[in-house]
Formats: sequence, C-alpha cells, structure tokens
Amino acid sequence: MGQRILTLIVKELLAAWRDPRSRFILVGPPLIELVLFTYAATEDVTNVRMGVVNEDYGTAARDLVARFEGSPNFAEVRRLRGEADIAPAIDSRSVLMVLHIGPDFSRRLTAGESSQVQLILDGRRSNASQLVAGYAQAILDAYNQELAAGRRGPQPPSAAVTRIWFNPNREITWNSVPSLVVILTTVMGLVVTALSVARERELGTFEQLLVSPLQPLEIIVGKTVPAVLIGLGEATMIIGAGVVGFRVPMHGSLVLLYASMLVYLAAVIGVGLFISSLARTQQQAILGAFVFMVPAVTLSGFASPIENMPDWLQWVTLANPIRYFLVIVKGLFLKDLPAAEVLRNLWPLAVIAVVTLTASTWLFRHRTG
Repeated sequence: MGQRILTLIVKELLAAWRDPRSRFILVGPPLIELVLFTYAATEDVTNVRMGVVNEDYGTAARDLVARFEGSPNFAEVRRLRGEADIAPAIDSRSVLMVLHIGPDFSRRLTAGESSQVQLILDGRRSNASQLVAGYAQAILDAYNQELAAGRRGPQPPSAAVTRIWFNPNREITWNSVPSLVVILTTVMGLVVTALSVARERELGTFEQLLVSPLQPLEIIVGKTVPAVLIGLGEATMIIGAGVVGFRVPMHGSLVLLYASMLVYLAAVIGVGLFISSLARTQQQAILGAFVFMVPAVTLSGFASPIENMPDWLQWVTLANPIRYFLVIVKGLFLKDLPAAEVLRNLWPLAVIAVVTLTASTWLFRHRTG
C-alpha cells in the first residue's frame, strides 16, 4: 500500500513540475501577486488632494494652511476662491477634503478666544474620508497644543501619549504581507487540489487510475500529499520574500507556524478535493475554487474585522479555515503568539480538516463507485 501511494505522489509531483505552464503558475504568479498586493492593497491614504478656502489672511490662518501643505499625507493643497468653489471641487473629485477658514479666525485666536474651522469631506469615499479626517484632526490638535503652550496661564492638566504595539512605525507591509502569506497559500493549495481529479477526467487518464490497484482512499492520500508539499513550498517562498524583501519581522516560532500550516493545508485541500470530485472539467474546478475563495476571504477578517459583521454572519465565519490561520500567522509574525493561543486557533482548524477530508473521501468513493 505504501509503495503504491508513494508512486502516485511522485507521479503527481512530476506532472506538476514537467508542465512548463504549471511551473510558471506555481512560481511566477505568487511572487507577482505578493509585490502587487503589498503595495496596491494598502489601507493607508496618501497623496491626497485637498482644497482650502481661506477667508482670513492673518498670521494664524497662514500658519495653519502651511501645516497642511507640509504634511506628507497631502500631495496638493489647492487654493479655492470662495465658498462657491467648494461644491464643484468635491463633486468633480478634484479634492477629497476642503478646509474652510472663516474671516475672524486669527482675530479670535489673538484675543484668546476659541475659533473654529470647517472640514468638508467627500462621503462617497467613506473609508478614505475617515482616514483623511483623522490626519487633519492630528494637525489641528498639534496646532492647538502649540497655541496653548504659547499662552500665559495654566497649562492643560494632562495630555495623551500614544504608543503603538507590534507595529510602532505603522508599516502597512507588516500587516499585509502576513495576510498575503495566508491568502496566496490558500489559492495555490486550493487550485492545485481542485484541478487534480478534474485534470485526470479531462485528459482521459482517470479511468486508468480507477482500474489500477489503488484503492479510493489511496488515491485521496496520493492526491493530498503532493498538494501539501506544494503548499508548503509556496508558503516558504512567500515567507522568505516577505522577511527578506519587505523586511517584515518574524518574532514567533517557525515550528509552530509550519505545524499550523500542515493542519491548515489539510483543511483547504479537503475543500479542493471536494470540488475536484464534483467537477468534470478543469474549468468547472477553477470556477468552484473561485466560488469558495471569494466568500472565504471576505469572511476571514482580511479586509474588515469580524467583530464589525452581524452576529449571524460571525457564526458563519466559525466554519471558515482562513479565519483561524490568519490569526495564527499574524500573531506569530508580529507578536510571538504563545503556544496556548496558537492551539486555541488550531483545534478548530483540525476539526475543519477532519470534516472536509472525510466529506471529500466519501464523495470521491460515491462518484467512483
């Protein structure tokens, strides 16, 4: 039995490696996607164009505008002539935000009174608007603190001091690269497995496989192990590119990471084999993998926190393997996640792996019986 399974494993690996297109798919796209997604799928908002309506030409108003012009987050600060220009600038998307300074801004500050400015933001880009509003508020807070420090009288009793754990410089790549390790490993493991049986059917070699001495369970094992090896190789390549190329720190245990990866790949490969057993052609298999990937990534916490989802949808995410592995990979990369926490997210993965592999084995036997 062992020799037969080993022969099938070698055959699967050679089939993937000897095909030039397969070699390119296994090596080229993951690296290209890692580079593209790391820089393109960023949560930062930079190079923002903003407008300014300054109806006060005093020193305080000019100083405030200069602070926005000197901020690295704002690439261009356009001077608008008056309030009438605000709506056209926002409507045409020429600017994302407009700073409106009233005519008595400097006079009120000089008199020791409070003064206000208005921020008008484009709500059609809600996430970007929230971030830009945060940038603007930070500039205004720093300006207020300097004004308060320059005045005579009692100083504010306390001030907030911000400390950011695990990513002190707020490097977006520290968040995106570990997430892409999970997503790209999932894509490769799922697609390779989903195509395995479908490719045999399409090429006409599936019937030869069935009349061989191999039992259905041996075929499942022979299809699973190559996919696990390929998935581990893909993950190693992406991790190496992230640590060396993008200088993302790896604080946790590699042993825990790869042990978790084995369990995770087993869960994903179970899904891939289930899809492959249903598909008659490789096109159907790719479509099935796509149908699984889109909601799985959406419900994993990759793009938006799971806590922000409705309660019933949070229950649905409990069956999503990407959810648990994302926590493990990010935790091991950035904060040396303790073994107990890794285990807390690993046992649901093990349950999902048992369920998916059992279901795919049953379906494979049923479809070939």
